[in-house]
Amino acid sequence: MNNDLRERREQRELTQSDLASAVGVTRQTINSIERGRYDPSLELAFELAAFFDCRIEDLFHPDGDDGSETES
Repeated sequence: MNNDLRERREQRELTQSDLASAVGVTRQTINSIERGRYDPSLELAFELAAFFDCRIEDLFHPDGDDGSETES
């Protein structure tokens, strides 16, 4: 699953450790999610979306979908 986690984190000038502390996980978990090596649990996805004040679907995208809409 693709995600915008790194971009959103960097926009807020947060380290992976800062974000991990805020949502109750390890820095390694944040790193793995950002790299697409680990899909978060539904609970963690909700925590991250709440932290960034967005919808889960604004933060996470199915593989091959970067979240941008295409015109037909």
